Amino acid sequence: MDLLIPLILIVVVVAFFIRAIRIIPQANAGVVERLGRYDRTLEAGLNLIIPFIDRLRPLVDLREQVVSFPPQPVITSDNLVVEIDTVVYYQVTNPKSALYEIEDFVMGIEQITITTLRNVVGGIDLEQALTSRETINAALRGVLDEATGKWGVRVNRVEIKTIEPPETVKVAMELQMRADREKRAAILTAEGEKQSQILTAEGQKQAAILSAEGDAQAEILRAEGEAKAVTEVFDAVRSAKLDSSMLAYRYLEQLPELAKGDANKVWVIPGELSGAMQRLADAFTGKK
Repeated sequence: MDLLIPLILIVVVVAFFIRAIRIIPQANAGVVERLGRYDRTLEAGLNLIIPFIDRLRPLVDLREQVVSFPPQPVITSDNLVVEIDTVVYYQVTNPKSALYEIEDFVMGIEQITITTLRNVVGGIDLEQALTSRETINAALRGVLDEATGKWGVRVNRVEIKTIEPPETVKVAMELQMRADREKRAAILTAEGEKQSQILTAEGQKQAAILSAEGDAQAEILRAEGEAKAVTEVFDAVRSAKLDSSMLAYRYLEQLPELAKGDANKVWVIPGELSGAMQRLADAFTGKK
């Protein structure tokens, strides 16, 4: 009996210290209530509380959290119902406010997000909603950051994951995109054909110019060659010092060439023929 009381005291003291010691993990915070009222906030590490007097509320995670809200129907200014789902990145900065200023701050963020979405998207049409996500995100973040500040929550980022238009609108958009693609393809094809025709015409023009230049150059060279040949013949004749008798003989040799051809039906006797024959006769008789 004498040993029972000390054992009981030891057990009570050990139980007291066990309940008094609280270890808070990193990136967490614990709110302590003393006799039902807020007392203090415990940070990460080893902490002591008074058992049966102090009460430790569930730990609050101080890390950045990500919450995805289910798609919400929103009506645009052109009376089309679209489904929009959002993702919110938030972080608790004041555990006390997060526990006492609102019952469930995640639900509060969701409701504010839905309301703000309907206000923002309701003022724009579908095309603007599909192309203005950054504007919608900025508007959502501004409203959420202002509303959640008193809750001890900071909204870091708001992202719209998807915007789903009605099926009929999606079919119409697909047909429009297909028509735009076909139009662009037709324009590119026409541009290609036009460019090809231009290049072909330019090539033909250049070829014609080069051919004409080649023909002109050939004529020039041919004329120069003929002139050179005539000059050389003339020089050769002059250097040979042929007399009038030899020239008359060469003249008579060329007469048959003049008579060749089917078109020569009439012979015209040149006036110089008699003079050439007279020179030959003088040459054979020795007359000067």
